[in-house]
Amino acid sequence: TCAEALAGMITNSVGDCPFTIWTDKLLEASFSVDVPSSFRSLLGGTSGSILDVYGPGEYEWDKFTVKFHTHRGSNQDVMIRYGKNLTDVKKTTDTSNLWTGILPYWAGTDEAEQAERMKDSDIVMIANHQVAAEAIRGAKDLKMIDVAFTGIDHVPADVCRECGVMICNAAGYSTETVAELVIAMAVDALRNVAKANDVVRRGGTAAGLGGREITGRTVGIIGLGAIGMRCAELFQAFGAKVIAFNRSRKEEAIARGIEYKTLDEVLAESDIISLNLPNTPETRGLISREKIALMKKDAVFINCARGPIVDNAALADALNADELGFACIDVYDMEPPLPADYPLLSAKNTLLTPHQGFISEEAMIRRAEIVFRNVYAFLEGKPENV
Repeated sequence: TCAEALAGMITNSVGDCPFTIWTDKLLEASFSVDVPSSFRSLLGGTSGSILDVYGPGEYEWDKFTVKFHTHRGSNQDVMIRYGKNLTDVKKTTDTSNLWTGILPYWAGTDEAEQAERMKDSDIVMIANHQVAAEAIRGAKDLKMIDVAFTGIDHVPADVCRECGVMICNAAGYSTETVAELVIAMAVDALRNVAKANDVVRRGGTAAGLGGREITGRTVGIIGLGAIGMRCAELFQAFGAKVIAFNRSRKEEAIARGIEYKTLDEVLAESDIISLNLPNTPETRGLISREKIALMKKDAVFINCARGPIVDNAALADALNADELGFACIDVYDMEPPLPADYPLLSAKNTLLTPHQGFISEEAMIRRAEIVFRNVYAFLEGKPENV
């Protein structure tokens, strides 16, 4: 159990310098574990959602702080291993005035509480929830925000620059996972997989469910970063022609036979469109009502990137008016759960998923590796993924 892992981790770390283990979901299940009485009291405080262990090198035993919660995807062996690695780094690094704190994986909106949780931290690890500007300004010792996510649009970069706080992300951890979901969505949209599941459970047949193939179709990739490039490679493996819009041209893409076009050309010519852009001031609202109107009436539009890049109300209108064939959406204007009146929930011909594109067993392990490596690199004075 997670509790046993925690007990073992504490036991094995007595005498080491302070370290922090990061996970990212509040513990909902109760637990019990047979641990020494000196540790048992530490397991009682589950009101927070971080797991901090401060070792006796700098703190008395009665100053230990444990706030325990479950992980999302990363197994306990991974978390223990990286925690131990961090103690090794701290043994060989001059960090006499540095200890690590973690901003909890917390979905609340109370900025005062967030500021309270962050105020004594030198380092915070976060996932994909918004960080309040005043919480950063109030954390006077804050030196680095370690984002366990690819996008950093939920972190106020201007405030971080103002306060001298470095931002590091987990670039690359979800490339395969997101790209595979894009392919899965395309297959579902063309071959009616989810619909067929419902039909057979109602006693129906395959009549009208034949669908179309990816092979021979034109796929438009909007944004040829790591994820967009991987999507292109996978679509090509299916036999599709790939065209792309990107602000710069990559020799790798040209060598693979990917043809660069304008955004309008990609939207107008593609049978399948995959959006793979970050959410920035330049891209926000890029796929507007006018851009949606350029798409083919039987096109499949896939967004596993960021919700605010798309006018989702206009997208729903186009679907309901049969001006667009199908939409597969994993990201929205806000994080799920979505409000009951969110336009896409009542739109026709949609496959909606609750922002799961980045989540797989393998991706969560890679994410843990990257965010801990970010901390190691920072402590060694050689920051990565800045």
